[in-house]
Amino acid sequence: MNDLSFAALLTSEGQALLDEVRGTAPAQELAVATRLRREHPVELVSAALGQARLRERAAAKFGAQDAERMYFTPNGVEQSTRTAVAAYRAERMRALGVTSVADLCCGIGGDAIALARAGIRVLAVDRDPLTAAVARANADALGLAGLIEVREADVAEVDVSSYDAVFVDPARRGGRGRIFDPEAYSPPLSWAVATASKAAHAALKVAPGIPHEAVPAGAEAEWISDGGDVKEAVLWFGTEPGLVRATLLPGPRALRGRGLPDPAVRALGRYLYEPDGAVIRAHLVAEVAEEVGGGLIDETIAYVTADEYRDTPYASAYEITDWLPFNVKRLKALLREREVGVLTVKKRGSAVEPEELRRKVLPKGWGAGVVTVFLTRMAGAPVMLLGGPV
Repeated sequence: MNDLSFAALLTSEGQALLDEVRGTAPAQELAVATRLRREHPVELVSAALGQARLRERAAAKFGAQDAERMYFTPNGVEQSTRTAVAAYRAERMRALGVTSVADLCCGIGGDAIALARAGIRVLAVDRDPLTAAVARANADALGLAGLIEVREADVAEVDVSSYDAVFVDPARRGGRGRIFDPEAYSPPLSWAVATASKAAHAALKVAPGIPHEAVPAGAEAEWISDGGDVKEAVLWFGTEPGLVRATLLPGPRALRGRGLPDPAVRALGRYLYEPDGAVIRAHLVAEVAEEVGGGLIDETIAYVTADEYRDTPYASAYEITDWLPFNVKRLKALLREREVGVLTVKKRGSAVEPEELRRKVLPKGWGAGVVTVFLTRMAGAPVMLLGGPV
C-alpha cells in the first residue's frame, strides 16, 4: 500500500470496498479479488483486501471494535503497543497532571489514541508520509481528531517546549529484524534521553531486554507485562529517579524494587514460584523471594522455592511432588505409572525443547492425570521437578 492507494481507501468507493471485503477468508481472497477488479481499480482492490487482513491481525492488540474502524500498515500492526499497555501508560501520565503530550515517532497512532482517551491533548509526529496519514485517519475514525494533531515531520526538528510531557517510541526494527543496541534505535536512545531531560515529564518506550546499565541514572525503569507476557520497558523522567518497577496487567499490580541482595540458594521446598516475566526482567526476583519467605533453587535460575505457601500476584505457585535427575526414561515410566494424560512442560536453564520431550514421554491414551514438569537446574545439575499449580 502506498500514499495514493491509502488515500483512495478513504473515498466513498474505498469505504464501500472495505465493507464488502470485511471477513473475507484467505481461501476466498483470489475469487473475491477477481470479481471486484472487474468494477474497481486493481490497486484499490488490493489495498482493501490488504487492509482487511491487517484489521484481523490488529484485533488482538486493539480489540475487534476499534480494529474494524482503524487503518494499519504491516509495520504498524507489528510495532504498535497493545491497547491495555498504552491505556495504562496514558493513565500514569494523567495521574502526573499531564494535559498535553508530544508523541514522537507516533507510528499509526495507537499511543496517541490512548492518551487522547485519557483526556490528554496530543501532538503526534512521524516522518513517514504514509504512517502519518494512517495516524490522522485513525484519529478521525475514532472521533479523536479534536485532541490529536498529526504532523509529518522529523522529530528532531519539532519544538516540544509547550507540551507538559514527551513520549518517544523509537523504531527498534531494521531490515534484519530486531535492534538490540539502544544507540541503534531510530532515533537513538541518547537523543531520546536528551529530549526527555528538557521536559517536566517524559516516557521513553524501549525493548524489555535493555541492559540495566543502559538505564540513565535520572530515570525510573519500569517493565510491563500483560497477561503474563512481557511487552515493554519504559524509562520515566520526572517521577522517581532510580526506581525499578515491575508492573503486571491487568491490574495494575506494581512491585517496587528495594535494592535487596540476591536471594540465597536453598534446598528445594514443597512449593516452587515462577516469577512473572516483568519481575525477572526488572531484576526483582529477590523481592518475590522475600515476600514468600523463600530462596533460589540455583544461583543462575529465577525459580524461588519455599516450604510454606504464600499468595503473591507476582509469581505463579506450584506444589512440587517429585524431583529427579534429568532422565527421559524415568520420567516416562513415572507418568505412565500415574496415568498422566495432560503434561505441561516448563523450562529454565535447559536446552531441551518442551514439545520434543512431550512427544517422547506422553503417548496418547494413558489417562486423565495432569502434571507440570519443570526442566531446570539445581546446584548446577539438570533436574526435573514434577507438580501442579496451587
